[in-house]
Amino acid sequence: MRHWLNVIFIAVAAAGGYLTAINKFEKSEPVNLGDILENATLIDLTHTMEEGMPPGPSGEVAPTITPFRTHDDGTAKIHRFNFPGQWGTHVDPPIHFAPNTRTLEDIPLQEMILPLIVIDVHEKVINNPDYQISMIDIKAWEDKYGTIEEKSFVALRTDWSKRWPSLEKMRNRDEAGISHSPGWSKEVIDYLVLSRNVTAIGHETLDTDPGVKAGAGEWPLQTYYMGLNKYQIESMMALDQVPQNGAYIIATWAKPKRGSGFPARVFAIIPENIK
Repeated sequence: MRHWLNVIFIAVAAAGGYLTAINKFEKSEPVNLGDILENATLIDLTHTMEEGMPPGPSGEVAPTITPFRTHDDGTAKIHRFNFPGQWGTHVDPPIHFAPNTRTLEDIPLQEMILPLIVIDVHEKVINNPDYQISMIDIKAWEDKYGTIEEKSFVALRTDWSKRWPSLEKMRNRDEAGISHSPGWSKEVIDYLVLSRNVTAIGHETLDTDPGVKAGAGEWPLQTYYMGLNKYQIESMMALDQVPQNGAYIIATWAKPKRGSGFPARVFAIIPENIK
């Protein structure tokens, strides 16, 4: 797995179009990044930004995308975007919930290109929309694929993104107004961060916490996780198209000074020999 990641890291750091990288473990054998990418499958994990999708923490002010200039005035086409940092598929840096931790500009490039691990609990969610991932799920993954690799990105597949862009379906409130959507658990966060030293996590839901908490304006798990100085990607999509092991994730975003969140562009790279 590290073989492929080494090639990507070298390519991103270097300049030039047709680039030859040398694997540090097999220095006599050149590896061409273009050939690898040509035969790889790329999966977009990012929802398209558009008015009317779940608004994020914008209160009563709906995000907007409006024309600023058009070709009609003889100049360039430009749009004006008005949205909170947490809108659509987005990155939450630690500062989002934890004071005196990292902002967007503090997250290094090395944390944006990572091995991608997908924990699939979508079948459990079908009959229990309040499901929280457990150590049983983690143990089952490690029994099948081996120890979760450190400095990796762990994504929680629930297929909740198939409810997008309906806020009503994403929140899934009952007659009493209680939201029901799946989420993480503290035992799994502790295991992934403290025992396996993963770099980041991601999910298809709007929140780290299950809906019964987040839908009521309570975020104990997200507060705890951000306090560990780790970032996450929220509102991901298409995790059903990514293998549970062997792919890589590219997660990137704009670099606002002291930024506490921003829409992200996230995609998976699946080498041709990975199923």
